[in-house]
Amino acid sequence: MAFEQLPEDPMLLLSVVNTKLRDTYASLDILCEDLNVDPEWLKDKLKKIDYVYRTDLNRFI
Repeated sequence: MAFEQLPEDPMLLLSVVNTKLRDTYASLDILCEDLNVDPEWLKDKLKKIDYVYRTDLNRFI
């Protein structure tokens, strides 16, 4: 899955990203590098629905 394939809907995006963080990626930076996504773009997109990335949990809450 590349950047172009990420869902536009923020709730779907949240679900996809958290699942990938749980199952595949050890950090947000690794996920973003692999998917060619700017981590700040992703954080901003999910912040709009009141979710923030927690490094210690490796997920958006």
